[in-house]
Amino acid sequence: MTSRRLAAVDAQMYWMASAIPNDQFLVYGFDGELADPGSALQEIRSRAGGCAALTVRVAEAGFWTYPRWQPCAVEADRFTVHRPADASWSACLAAIADLGDDQLDARVAPWRLHVFPTVTELRGPGTATGAVAVLQMSHALGDGQRSAALAAWLFGRDTPIPPGDVTGHPECSWVQRAAAAARAQRGLVRDTAAGLVPPQAKSRPVLRSNARPDGARYLRTVLCERRRLPGPTVTVSVLAAVAGALSGHLEELGEDTTQLGAEVPMAKAGPRRAHNHFGNVGVGLHPQLPFTDRCRAISAELHQRRRRANHPAMVTASAAFAAVPAPLLRWGVRQFDPAVRSETATGNTVVSSVDRGAKDLVLGTSPVLFTTGFPGLSPMMGLTHGVHGLGDTVAVSVHAAESAVGDVDAYVERLARALRSPAR
Repeated sequence: MTSRRLAAVDAQMYWMASAIPNDQFLVYGFDGELADPGSALQEIRSRAGGCAALTVRVAEAGFWTYPRWQPCAVEADRFTVHRPADASWSACLAAIADLGDDQLDARVAPWRLHVFPTVTELRGPGTATGAVAVLQMSHALGDGQRSAALAAWLFGRDTPIPPGDVTGHPECSWVQRAAAAARAQRGLVRDTAAGLVPPQAKSRPVLRSNARPDGARYLRTVLCERRRLPGPTVTVSVLAAVAGALSGHLEELGEDTTQLGAEVPMAKAGPRRAHNHFGNVGVGLHPQLPFTDRCRAISAELHQRRRRANHPAMVTASAAFAAVPAPLLRWGVRQFDPAVRSETATGNTVVSSVDRGAKDLVLGTSPVLFTTGFPGLSPMMGLTHGVHGLGDTVAVSVHAAESAVGDVDAYVERLARALRSPAR
């Protein structure tokens, strides 16, 4: 394999990591203790070595050009076995939270696998002991769908990895592409004014959940059966449940939640030409409506966001961004100041939803039980949610800073009731 340049959006993710850590942590629970971690990890290392998408690291090529993905070997130090004195699931979650303090250097290794061979009460009090694997991955290597595919490869699934091809976006065409994007934007404005395209989502007044993450940070999960979720789709069900739980929790803290909204990652239109192929959209959560009506309103808003995202202007704008010269994008990233606060935000929490496929993964000889993940916090977001499906099991996760929610377990209890599932 020869080296290839990072797509603009992936380079932006890589450069932004120095200001806002953005490593992903993909968590998988397996049925039964891992008696022989060495053998299991050797098998995973062999699979990784046979996957071109996993045998790369970032190589800087100077200020004037984009970094490149350079082939590299998968060494033994990519794998860490953890045997904490407290082997409970709650302690494992605390340990995963601490892993965020050791962010990856993608120039050395853009992913790392952590294994907890023995984790008790993995599915709640009184349940059997299992094992947990945590794939830590630089966001430059993949978005939610691509990172899930890479993890699945490591754990035995033989399906193609979504590509990250930047062919067709030469930097020299940036001026032409920018001009085309400007023309398409004028068309979008006309179509919006004519009612042919939904308007841009409005920003939301910041609430306590938007507080800068200070104090302790917590990870929690709620496991659900997909078929028992109360709404029309998994994503809408969880958004509606979050609306009820978060509005009630914040109102007790003195907040006005009438304009409560969520920031939702959504796949972009057009072919994938980068490891990251998504954009964030704002969706109202309508907590004042009854649950069924709330689901309808949220579904309608998601449909509007997709319609706008599929407008040709959005595809043209993505093509223009992909052709931005490296020095200009580097300069833009350096202008970001994480200390700056705003009175409005795209949403008052993040809800990131990814279907990770069938329950066909294994660690050693242990079959997978569930998967979860914890979207990162940022200076304007102290509370995030993950929604991750595997087979018929859906894990709804909460990543919260004390400054944003106060009593996290009280909030998770509310959320679990809204999902009609016991809290964990």
